Amino acid sequence: MSKEQHRYVEVPVACVILIFLFALQHYGTHRVGFLFAPVVITWLFCISSIGVYNIFRWNPQVYQALSPYYMYKFLKKTQKGGWMSLGGILLCMTGSEAMFADLGHFSQLSIKIAFTFVVYPSLILAYMGQAAYLSEHHVIQSDYRIGFYESVPEKIRWPVLAIAILAAVVGSQAIITGTFSIIKQCSSLGCFPRVKIIHTSSKIHGQIYIPEINWTLMLLCLAVTIGFRDTKSMGNASGLAVITVMLVTTCLMSLVIVLCWHKSIFLAICFILFFGSIEALYFSASLIKFREGAWVPVALSFIFLVVMYVWHYGTFKKYEFDVQNKVSINWLLSLGPTLGIVRVRGIGLIHTELVSGIPAIFSHFVTNLPAFHQVVVFLCIKSVPVPHVGPEERFLVGRVGPKEYRLYRCIARYGYRDVHKDDIEFERDLVCSIAEFIRSERPECDVSLEKLEDDEKMTVVGTSSSNLDGIRMSVDDADFSEMASTSELQEIRPTEKPKKRVRFVVPESPQIDREAVEELQELMEAREAGMAFILGHSYVKAKRGSNLMKKLVINVGYDFLRRNFRGPTYALSIPRASTLEVGMVYHV
Repeated sequence: MSKEQHRYVEVPVACVILIFLFALQHYGTHRVGFLFAPVVITWLFCISSIGVYNIFRWNPQVYQALSPYYMYKFLKKTQKGGWMSLGGILLCMTGSEAMFADLGHFSQLSIKIAFTFVVYPSLILAYMGQAAYLSEHHVIQSDYRIGFYESVPEKIRWPVLAIAILAAVVGSQAIITGTFSIIKQCSSLGCFPRVKIIHTSSKIHGQIYIPEINWTLMLLCLAVTIGFRDTKSMGNASGLAVITVMLVTTCLMSLVIVLCWHKSIFLAICFILFFGSIEALYFSASLIKFREGAWVPVALSFIFLVVMYVWHYGTFKKYEFDVQNKVSINWLLSLGPTLGIVRVRGIGLIHTELVSGIPAIFSHFVTNLPAFHQVVVFLCIKSVPVPHVGPEERFLVGRVGPKEYRLYRCIARYGYRDVHKDDIEFERDLVCSIAEFIRSERPECDVSLEKLEDDEKMTVVGTSSSNLDGIRMSVDDADFSEMASTSELQEIRPTEKPKKRVRFVVPESPQIDREAVEELQELMEAREAGMAFILGHSYVKAKRGSNLMKKLVINVGYDFLRRNFRGPTYALSIPRASTLEVGMVYHV
């Protein structure tokens, strides 16, 4: 079979394997992870055993090649040709770095032990075996290609090929999951647009799946496979990418030595000169292959760099605008209890990402509309890095301003494996948590307080189902006179009888003071009138007089990313029927 005929078979098979690999990602690595270790161990055992076999059969003296002297001798003899060959020699180590790709699955100590005592010795034995084989087979015909599989005994060549394919799939899996982890970290730092993150394990936080990144990677891999159709070009691309990562890591490590470990600058300079000079030698040799496939990682890196820079710059400018236009509590106090407008019945739920302070969108709303709800709740939904948040610790409730303002702040906390409740149940738990906060807001009450900015005290309040001794809420259309109250419970009823009747059932002991009763009754009446969800929709635009580059970044780049990527997570879990979006233009 000719070389071109081989390609007609190899490329479709490779594409099928890639599609199959990426299609399985949404199941999570924990479902098939038990197969990874046996496959990798079997592969390392195969290559090390074959290496030992070739060493003893063809050239037992090959162990002398471990001395760096022979590398110096090789470069001195071959000079420019030897230097250019370093780009190909670099491929000997590419692939082994996949163990470092995903620290979300393994600890640093486990990677150190595995690489030092298993991976590194296996690779050394494998390449020593190939060197021993080449020492006896360096005279070849023009159409004869020497590779790893030529040094494998013919009887076991096909089984070794099957194990190699499985090992390549496992290595690719490590790179894919490592990419998921990096994108998640960049997104949380505001350096990458928001993407949908699915946690596939309830025990290990690092095991995640990102659909958008998964399918983008698949398309890029298929494009490279179909476009190159040659492992040489792919090897050149992989080699430049790997050595660039190593060189950048070495430079960053020198900063860690000085800034984090507080060692001397002299030690950091010695470190970067020793390791950096070796890596720079390989890096310069890989650059020669730029037009032969090495341009691919450079082009992709440039595209992702532009996306990350545009998103980070726009996000930073938006946050800077929020800080500069943050509403102070003095402004709120100057408006008085009515906020200078008509307070209508109902609960206004303002979604915000701020855990303290008053968002600028609220002042924008109050300034432009003549009326607002009698009860206002600043709701912030936060995801915390734990699998589940117990119902008894779901809400943090606090007060904004004096009591008569009827302004509350509520932070709802969810773990990465928690399922968000339906709208009706969430509304009931939210209102009950505020009612429980009002009832228990006394200095002598034994509650845990968390101090936030602006001297706001937040009380940990559980859901109504987790707090059997707390306030419960009943919503029905029946007449309250038909419901008999027990001696253990007392009812707070509204003075009027609207269509939807709401009542709070609270414990008789301890007694509630008169102000709390009035506040609970007002909250109950507001809940009967209905609840409106208010979302702030910001449009970021460049200021007048900005230079052309800033206008392109903000008005075109950032606006495109904001429109085509996911919005804040809280916007995905609210009822659309009672949602009010308030638009606001940010001139940055």
